[in-house]
Amino acid sequence: MTLTIPFDNSYARLPDAFFSRQAPVPVRVPTLIAFNEDLARLLQISPGEAQEMAEVFGGNALPNGAEPLAQLYSGHQFGTYNPQLGDGRAVLLGETIGADGVRRDIQLKGSGPTPFSRRGDGRAWLGPVLREYVVSEAMHALGVPTTRALAAVETGEPVYREAAMPGAVLTRVARSHLRVGTFQVFAARGQLENLRRLTDYAIERHYPQADGPMGLLRGVRDAQARLIAHWMSVGFIHGVMNTDNSSIAGETIDYGPCAFMDSYHPNTVYSSIDRMGRYAYSNQPDIAVWNLAQLATALIQQMEDKEAAVEEATEIVHAMPDLLQEQWLTRFRAKIGLTRAEEGDQDLISDLLKRMAENQADFINTFRALAGDAARDQFTDPSAFDGWADGWTERLDREDDPQVVMIAANPAFIPRNHRVEQMIEAAVKGDYTPFHRLNTVLAQPYEDQPEAADLMRPPTSSEVVQATFCGT
Repeated sequence: MTLTIPFDNSYARLPDAFFSRQAPVPVRVPTLIAFNEDLARLLQISPGEAQEMAEVFGGNALPNGAEPLAQLYSGHQFGTYNPQLGDGRAVLLGETIGADGVRRDIQLKGSGPTPFSRRGDGRAWLGPVLREYVVSEAMHALGVPTTRALAAVETGEPVYREAAMPGAVLTRVARSHLRVGTFQVFAARGQLENLRRLTDYAIERHYPQADGPMGLLRGVRDAQARLIAHWMSVGFIHGVMNTDNSSIAGETIDYGPCAFMDSYHPNTVYSSIDRMGRYAYSNQPDIAVWNLAQLATALIQQMEDKEAAVEEATEIVHAMPDLLQEQWLTRFRAKIGLTRAEEGDQDLISDLLKRMAENQADFINTFRALAGDAARDQFTDPSAFDGWADGWTERLDREDDPQVVMIAANPAFIPRNHRVEQMIEAAVKGDYTPFHRLNTVLAQPYEDQPEAADLMRPPTSSEVVQATFCGT
């Protein structure tokens, strides 16, 4: 085998209670769709021939050093606790230490049933695999902490959902797949020794400066506050912020019914399963605090002095809204060209967002246009922008180089929902040209790319994506 992955598998050395050893289930005719060469270099992977990589990343062949396993976790799903979830359609092949010294997981997603599949087939169809590949790599290019895509493979066999769909496997890379739900499962079962082992492992892997469980809680809080503010600044809606989809490493994980806003409105929801709007755009900061509280509840179980632990954890969790607001304000200040903090900045930003919502202004294009002279054209009533711009222009007079700040803070390109859907429709018919084009353009989201101006265009009325789907 010419494909070489320098595995160093720490999670596989934990007790068997943490996972089920599980090899990926082979597929009929694996065909390589995409391989991320830049990421492979970071992971110090030596690529092989296309068919060899298709066999490995499709699950038909195990590379040397792999120790495949499915991880155990539980979690709150839309606020209701599910006592056992786990990797129902994913297998962790192992870990590598990259050229940057960072340890990362390499996981196959859609690799067949595991003991945690709950009667599911353990497979993924092509659409969600391509969506996650495009969106996760776009998020990385935007600077948002995220899992990444190493490879995508067609399986040559159908997956049955509403109808027969082409099957595919995604190779996902993450700083780890430790979730809030990984801690919850051991806390709920009263397996305190496993909880302590997990806590020590998480601290060593992600927060080596943390002092015990409460130090870990602080580290996760700060990382999540930065992450959610970053989501908000690019109009990203995760769609399923369950605790089993909340990474303690502070990365965006589990791209299911995710989407980016077109016209701005704080209550925007795309996820077809979020019928009550629990995970709407504007609710994401509050949900992140709620998820942190669930992590705190789990971590407290291992503490000897429960009363003191509850008091300290409460203080840590209650500090998160202010941290989130601080991170949000820093990012949105930059979006309107501000680097210095002044008293009225939040009101100025909030007023713009209110006017955008009332005038169906495109979120990405409006902020990008602030660095030029076309922002008012994004409003159904341009005078609504004019009424805001006078105070903004006066505020900009006290800044040094606001245009440079705005261009750096406001992407020109995001994976717009209608373009992603069009890309999937083409791929199902065997045309991967839109998929590869999206990846190329979205790799430089802050650069002007006149030849790709069509990818900046919001959807027409017939192109609007009303709902996005999990794909499981």
